[in-house]
Amino acid sequence: MRLKIVFSIMVVVWITLISRVYYLSIKASDYYTDIAKSNAIKTNYLPPVRGQIMDSTGNALAINRLGFSIFLAPHLKASDLDTEVKYLSNLFIDINATEVEKTYKRNNSLYNQDFIEVVDFLNYDDVVPHFSELNLRDNLKVESKSIRFYPYNDLASHIIGYVGKANAKDMENNPLSKLTNKIGKSGVESYYNEELQGERGARKTKVTALNKVVEEIFYEKPTSKDIELHINMELQKFLKELFKDKAGAVVIMDVNTGAIIGAGSYPEYELNPFVTGISSKEWRELIEDLDHPFTNKLINGLYPPGSVIKMGVGMSFLNSGLITKEQEYRCGGYIELGGRKFRCWKTWGHGKINLNDAIRESCDVYFYEGSLVVGIDYISANLQKYGLGKKTGIDLPNEFIGVVPNKAWKMEKYNQPWYMGETVITSIGQGNFLVTPMQIAKYTAELASGKGLTPHFIRKIDGKDVEFKTTEIFNAFEKEQLPYIRKAMFEVAHHQKGTASKYFKGIPINIGAKTGTAQVVGIPQSELVRMKEKDMEYYHRSHAWLTSFGPYENPKYAVTVLVEHGGGGSSAGSPIVKKIYEKLIEMGYIDIPNTSNKK
Repeated sequence: MRLKIVFSIMVVVWITLISRVYYLSIKASDYYTDIAKSNAIKTNYLPPVRGQIMDSTGNALAINRLGFSIFLAPHLKASDLDTEVKYLSNLFIDINATEVEKTYKRNNSLYNQDFIEVVDFLNYDDVVPHFSELNLRDNLKVESKSIRFYPYNDLASHIIGYVGKANAKDMENNPLSKLTNKIGKSGVESYYNEELQGERGARKTKVTALNKVVEEIFYEKPTSKDIELHINMELQKFLKELFKDKAGAVVIMDVNTGAIIGAGSYPEYELNPFVTGISSKEWRELIEDLDHPFTNKLINGLYPPGSVIKMGVGMSFLNSGLITKEQEYRCGGYIELGGRKFRCWKTWGHGKINLNDAIRESCDVYFYEGSLVVGIDYISANLQKYGLGKKTGIDLPNEFIGVVPNKAWKMEKYNQPWYMGETVITSIGQGNFLVTPMQIAKYTAELASGKGLTPHFIRKIDGKDVEFKTTEIFNAFEKEQLPYIRKAMFEVAHHQKGTASKYFKGIPINIGAKTGTAQVVGIPQSELVRMKEKDMEYYHRSHAWLTSFGPYENPKYAVTVLVEHGGGGSSAGSPIVKKIYEKLIEMGYIDIPNTSNKK
C-alpha cells in the first residue's frame, strides 16, 4: 500500500513537471518571445518643438530659444559624481553644484539605466565652445533643447500668456506634457495649447544588454503648428503708451467679424520669468499690487458698467411695447422712492427728455422711470440676449460671465426679495450689475453691425485661415430700432449736448459713442452736492468707461476703454479713444477720403 502511495506521488510530480515544460516551451513561447523583443528593441518618444505665435504682420510673439540640457550617467560612484559636478560648475557660471547633485541623487536608482538630466537648459552660445570637450566625457551627455521665449516680454502679456512647468494635474489631463514637462498656463498659449504643443515623435532602436544602440529601425518626426493672431504689435505698443501710469483695459474689435486687432489689460507683466518659474517673493509682489497686473481685466475684471449699458436698457424699453421712442419723462435731478432719493448725475436735472436725448446726455432719471414701468426681469432677459451675463466665447481661458441681476438671481444668491430701488440702480449699470470689458466691446460691436459676433484673437492655424460665423441675435423689430440707437450714440460724440462732444472735436471721422461712470463707493443720502471725482481718494474714484464704434456711416471697429478709478467716462476715456481712432486711420485700418494710408 505504501509503495502504491509513493508511486502515485511520483507520477503526479512527473506529470506536473512535464506539463510545466510543455507550457514553457510551447504555450508560453510567444509571450517570452515578445519579452525578448522588448528587451532588444527600445522605443524613445521624442518631444515636439512648440509652435510659434505670430502677430498679423509676421512679428514673432512667442518663439523657442535653442540651447542644451546636460545629463549624467546613472550609478556613478560618489567620487565620479563629485568630479563631474565640479567640472560642470567650473565650466558654466549658471550651474549650481548643490542643485545638480541633489537632482542627480533624487533621480538615480538601481532600476534606472538612462542618463539623468541634471541641467534643464543652458544657452546655445554658452555651450557651443565646449561642445566637443563635453562629448569626450563618458559620464556626460549633452542634448539639444529649446525653451520658450517672448521677444516683447510684457507687451500683450495677457493675450499671449505663458508656458510653465507642467504639474501633476497637467500631466494627468495632458499626457504629452509628461514628455515635454511644459504646458500653456494662460492666454492663447493655454487656449491653443493642443495645436501649439503638437504631436510627439518616436524612434525605435535595437540595443544591447548594456543599452548601446545597434541599429535605428523606425523614426517618426514630432510635429507642431504655428498660430497667427489678428493683433498688431505696433498698435499694441501704442495702446500701452496710452495707458502709461493707468490701470484698466482696452479692446479694438472688428464689428463685422469679431476679430480683435488690439487689446490690453493694464498694467501688464513680464512673461519670460514664468517660463522657468518665479520666486515666491516675486509672486507675492504681483498678487499684492493694488492695480492687479496679473489679472486679465479683459475677461476676469468685473466692473459695474455704468451708463454704457443704457443703449441695451433702452432697447428693452422699446421691445416691451410699454415705452415708445417719443415717450418723455421729466428729469428734475432725482426721483424719490421708498423714502430715498435716487439722483441723476446732473444736479439740476435735464427737464423733459426722450430716449435719444437720455442716451445722448446720459440722463439717469429717464432710465429710473422707464425701468419701473418695464420691470427688472424683462430688462435683465433682454440684456442677457445681448450677451451680458454670459461668456463671449473669446479664445482665452477662464472667462468670467459677470452678473445681470434680477429677482430670481437675488433669491437664489441671497434668499431675499427684490426691491424697486434695485431696479432703478440696475437700469443705469450700478448695484450688483457686473460686466467685463470684453462683454461691453462685443455688445457695442453688435449694436454697430446688427450681427451676433464671437470675439477672437486667432487668425490662422498652421497657415490656414480660421473663420467665425456671425449669428442672429436681434429680431426684426430690434433691427428697426438699431439706427435710432446708433444715432443717439453719434450725438454723444458730436452733438453740442453730448456727454463726450467736447473731447471729439477735430476727429477726422464720425463715430458713435457712450460714456459711463461706474461708482466704486456709494454716495451718502446726506450729501446734497455730489463730490467731484478729482477730490476723492484715488481708489474711491469711479471707473471711467467709453465705448464706441466708427466710422458712424459704415462701422468697421468698436473701441472700448475702461480706466480704473479714472473718474468721469468722458474726461478719462474720450481722449484715449480719440487717439486710437487717429492711430487706426494712420495705420490704414480705417480709410478717409483723399487720404493715403498704409496698414
